[in-house]
Formats: sequence, structure tokens, C-alpha cells
Amino acid sequence: MLNSRQRAQLRGLANGIETIFQIGKGGIGEQLIKQVDEALEARELIKLCVLESAPESSRIAADTIAPAVKADVVQVIGRRFILYRPSTNKENRKIVLVK
Repeated sequence: MLNSRQRAQLRGLANGIETIFQIGKGGIGEQLIKQVDEALEARELIKLCVLESAPESSRIAADTIAPAVKADVVQVIGRRFILYRPSTNKENRKIVLVK
């Protein structure tokens, strides 16, 4: 669980990253969950976008994907949302959160 200072820190870090996943009319499937899980392990912080053709809103998509990959929702704004999960491999950890 993230506190407000940690969320603010992660929002600032997410400003500079590109959206790497788009959720379209196919919605959220098992393959998307697997890819998001792998991306979180490699990057720790990712940005996703929900297209207008998607069957769910960005809030619902974030609230569906986050528990499936054991991540925290950092922010949902418009059609984009940000997920964070520290890498399970301590050598891969790039982000050090404030306390």
C-alpha cells in the first residue's frame, strides 16, 4: 500500500515514461495480464491506456489488472493509468520510495 508521498513520487517519475500497453475492444485478457506482469517485473512502473473502443473504463481496467498482477494503482487520469510493483529480484530494483 502506497502513502500519498510515495504516490506523488511515482507520479513524477511516470511523467517521463511512454504508454506501453493499450487496452482495446478485446478488453482485458489472460495474455494482457501476463504481459503486464512481465513489464512490471522489468520496469516496476508502467503506464497503460484504455482506448475508446474498450468495453471498460480506465478506472475499472486499473482496478481489474492491479490485483491480478499484485500491483498498486498510482494514478488514473482520463484514459490512462499508472501501475507500480517493486521487482521481486532485489538486483532489478530501480525505484527507491520515500518513507
